[in-house]
Amino acid sequence: MSIDRAGKREWTGLAVLILPTLLLSIDVSVLHLAVPALSADLRPTGAQLLWINDIYGFLIAGFLITMGTLGDRIGRRKLLLIGAAAFGVASVLAAYAPNAESLIAARALLGVAGATLMPSVLSLISNMFRDPAQRTVAISLWMTGFTGGMVIGPLVGGVLLEHFWWGSVFLLGAPVMAVLLVAGPLLLPEYRAPGSGRIDLPSVVLSITAALAVIYGVKEFASGATGWTPALSVAAGLALAVGFVRRQRTLADPLIDLKLFAERRFGGALATLLLVIMVGPGVGLLSGQYLQLVAGLSPLGAGLWTLPPTVAVIVGFVLSPALARRFRPGYVGAAGLLVSVAGFVLLAQVGAGSGIGPLVAGQVLFFLGGSPLLVLGTDMVVGSAPPERSGSAAALSETAQEFGGALGLALFGSLAAAVYRARLAVPEEVPAEAAQAARDTLGGAATVAARQPAPVAAELLDGARAAFTDGLAATAAAGAVVLLVAAILSAVALRQVPPTGHPPTTPDPAAERETIPT
Repeated sequence: MSIDRAGKREWTGLAVLILPTLLLSIDVSVLHLAVPALSADLRPTGAQLLWINDIYGFLIAGFLITMGTLGDRIGRRKLLLIGAAAFGVASVLAAYAPNAESLIAARALLGVAGATLMPSVLSLISNMFRDPAQRTVAISLWMTGFTGGMVIGPLVGGVLLEHFWWGSVFLLGAPVMAVLLVAGPLLLPEYRAPGSGRIDLPSVVLSITAALAVIYGVKEFASGATGWTPALSVAAGLALAVGFVRRQRTLADPLIDLKLFAERRFGGALATLLLVIMVGPGVGLLSGQYLQLVAGLSPLGAGLWTLPPTVAVIVGFVLSPALARRFRPGYVGAAGLLVSVAGFVLLAQVGAGSGIGPLVAGQVLFFLGGSPLLVLGTDMVVGSAPPERSGSAAALSETAQEFGGALGLALFGSLAAAVYRARLAVPEEVPAEAAQAARDTLGGAATVAARQPAPVAAELLDGARAAFTDGLAATAAAGAVVLLVAAILSAVALRQVPPTGHPPTTPDPAAERETIPT
């Protein structure tokens, strides 16, 4: 059985599909740099700052399955363009948010809009590139585009923050999405799976409320909340999650096709991706604050120091297809993750006076080692599903990554915040209300210190920076353990997956798929 190889149209279309991925990565990376300025202007509490950062990825994760089903029903290109328009509008709302609550709401809208983009992009790639070797290369290039956003984001964001207000970084979304809206109808084919089922609204509600309840409870625990509320929130979320899974087993058209998990390659790759993605966002957020508030760099200077890790991940993405053709993908991923563990061990040694060298070197090792698993794991998840389930598989892959990122940011961010509060000793001369602001975040401590006499300010800043780096070290140590577990899982669960140079049996690309000409 022959498989049609992608031609010029498909590769040109891939360039268009990289645009929304590029924007989503820009949106995350520039926000990390904007946190100090945002904190000084809007003065969010520690809990609000976490919500500003993680509600975006969290709502993407909550809506991905729904949007994957919707794309199968109305057309994946159509949904992609609808999401692009909504994302552009929400970006403008975020840019001009007058307070923390409004910014959280705008970030939530960005999350819902982002959920329409990612499953559409990955399922379109799956349909456009049916040859396994070409698909691996296409996914590698797509992820390189994501990393390109990490390069462009800090550089452009740093320039904007040097000359404009923090909200200017969100305005980047408008022109990028405008280009996609113009080029998409011209270059992208439309794919729609025949016989796609209706959207089950109770399942949508169950999936979103379950995830929100668990995250809320975890963050309340980390913020020092007492009483039964956090425990009840986590318990309720887990109960709703169980109900969601049970409901999927009874539906003729479930949001999640649980039969996909019967494929060992699918389940093993999905679980490993989840673990790896969990550790990145929290450390990225803390590193951006370290470079500016501890090392004393400007936003532009901090952005420039993100280049070495970004180059490392691009190198890993580019090398991954070649490595997978010679060695088993599970072993390639496991070997890379051991390099990432070494990077996190180095990050755990970073202190207030250690400089930026250990921080940057640790990030380089982490990104270089983790990049093969990201490419090959995503390829295995998408490639293991038959064409009629490509939308569901793409949505599950993005759900694992987006939910893992949001959950990791909440867990590791909360861990760092808890350590910061426990280690920080505020000078007695600082008023009680200001002392509480200093205990919330390092940015809050810097703002409070600027209003104190020089000796008190120096004591407060020294203590806050030391407490912050203690939180960073604790987060890195926990991340190293998670990455080690992921390395073992990759080597064990994915050991039977052959190199891409030995193609597995591939489903018929024409089976149960409707292609709508443009």
